[in-house]
Amino acid sequence: MSLRQYEYALAVAEEGSVTAAAELLRVAQPSVSQQIRGLERELGVQLFARTPTGLVPTMVGRAFLREAEVAVNASRRARATARAGADELVGELVVSVQMGFGTRQLPGALGALRRRFPRLEVTVFEEPSSAELERLCRGGVLDLALMAACERSPADAHHLGDEEFVAVLATGHPRLAADRVELRDLRGEPWVRFDRDSALDGVLLNVLRDNELPPTTAARVSQTATAVRWAAHGLGVTLVPASAVPHDHEHLARPVFPAVSQPVIAVVRQGAGPAETALLELLRKETWSGPASVSQVS
Repeated sequence: MSLRQYEYALAVAEEGSVTAAAELLRVAQPSVSQQIRGLERELGVQLFARTPTGLVPTMVGRAFLREAEVAVNASRRARATARAGADELVGELVVSVQMGFGTRQLPGALGALRRRFPRLEVTVFEEPSSAELERLCRGGVLDLALMAACERSPADAHHLGDEEFVAVLATGHPRLAADRVELRDLRGEPWVRFDRDSALDGVLLNVLRDNELPPTTAARVSQTATAVRWAAHGLGVTLVPASAVPHDHEHLARPVFPAVSQPVIAVVRQGAGPAETALLELLRKETWSGPASVSQVS
């Protein structure tokens, strides 16, 4: 087996067909087909099943592809580290951010990183689920993860600052007259909530319980921008990190009392290379809220 075969299998899984995978990889279609058949013969299993909508990984194929992704990412990082010099850094950096956290800080840090190392390819994706983000970190798929601190935060996590949470109210809501909204005054309001396994919904649910507010759910959404827009149109109140509120909706956001904040940490892969180290330092230079006293966060 070779890393090239792993890359071909990952491309087929992503595109759903050999033809599309070949176009993505910029190779001839027969080459992809041959490599996949050879890989299946060597493994003695079927990695893909043909369906009316295209090729999909089998159960065994999904398990294999998870490990193949780890191997391919490790190879890319090794190449990037070997090529890194004093004035040049090339290769790929894979970053994940927990939805809603570092919305303004991460783009600034990534922009500075790309200006310093223009040949560095950066892939960023949002992940709402805390459990899935932790799994990806443990599997070595990510180079750096930006996330909220929790009870299972690793001891060597890097504390960057805090995210203050704000309530977003509908246009014309009477509570907008105040500079700060008391949570008890929101009794009876419906809430625009988030996916059940997301960190944001966990924060909101704890706030509602602590303030003895009923978790009346108007809707559940997957993106902070959607929650803000729906709250602005009067569907319900929402609670999001202040940095996640779009500029054109900031006039509808108010800090809450009692104050709600969440420590934000960066988790860097073990044996981090120069790209991860550079991004971490740039994130430290971004403007964050004041420090919070959280155990196991350095």
